[in-house]
Amino acid sequence: MSTLLLDRAHLEVRTDGDALALYENGARRGSVPLKLIDRCVIHGLQTRLDSGVLLKLAEAGASTVLLSPRTGRRVALVLGPAHNDAAVRLAQAQQVMQPRWCAAWAQGIVHAKINHQARVLARWRQDRPDARLALTRAERGVATVREALAVLHADSGDTFARLATLRGLEGTAARAHFAGLAAVLPPALGFTGRNRRPPRDPANACLSLGYTLLHAEAVTAAQAAGLDPLLGFYHRPAFGRESLASDLIEPLRAEVDAWVAALFRDRTLHEDHFTRPESPGGACLLGKAGRQTFYAEWAAHAVRPLRRWLRWRCAALARVLRAQGETALAATTFDEDGLDEDAGPDTASGS
Repeated sequence: MSTLLLDRAHLEVRTDGDALALYENGARRGSVPLKLIDRCVIHGLQTRLDSGVLLKLAEAGASTVLLSPRTGRRVALVLGPAHNDAAVRLAQAQQVMQPRWCAAWAQGIVHAKINHQARVLARWRQDRPDARLALTRAERGVATVREALAVLHADSGDTFARLATLRGLEGTAARAHFAGLAAVLPPALGFTGRNRRPPRDPANACLSLGYTLLHAEAVTAAQAAGLDPLLGFYHRPAFGRESLASDLIEPLRAEVDAWVAALFRDRTLHEDHFTRPESPGGACLLGKAGRQTFYAEWAAHAVRPLRRWLRWRCAALARVLRAQGETALAATTFDEDGLDEDAGPDTASGS
């Protein structure tokens, strides 16, 4: 299974039985069996396809991600058939409104994220003795946050105060982690910390694109498990935000950071793959050749372990919620029309 990247001008995609046929300037360039595709990423303005292609992809269980050709931000996501387990979503909606559940979930997410950051920093320190001082300092910063998190775990105080404290600890650990990332990236990249919307240096451009792809994976994994991607417990639900997907990717961000650092370490990507901003605050853009390299490396080396973790985490959460939802559904005593047996039409209508 692989990712199909559509990133060429004048490219047309058509259905051809159980495959997708690719045409460029009217000439057929090849075909890809649908059974080999688990993601289709469209990152071009002039790619043409019809609804039949999207239908075939969805029926095959492959999601389609549409990215802005300028910024790389996701603008649409087409998913396959949704999971139909109402019990899971019922319990999820109930727990979103429970502060204690949300605080416990959030603490687990932040704890897992900090553990991943600590492991990545330790790997970098072993591989980069020239940056050992900066990386040791970063490790100490993350270790201090872990200690504070352990104390918070024993605290049974106000749940809203705990959530605020968790966000503060997460931010402190992130600053230490990105200081470590700055120490292992080539100085010519100009990376001094995280920036986005728009990213202003090559490393941040790759981080933003990697996080975007990871977020799409989280949405897909959540829906496949019967979860609602919009209903998060740490990132609170908001209009247009897939909050649960945002929750799920937090522990994996450090792994994306490590993968991006390796791309530059090995010169798989380099400065010539990017267009630097012409003015302060402008966007640093990954060029066409760089995008092709990025997506190929993502599909070959990065996404599989991340996808496995997301599927495992979503399945585990769905099991817990399903048990709660089934209990709640079993406690209701409605007839097939959704009305109490003794309630007639007049009673139901309130007349």
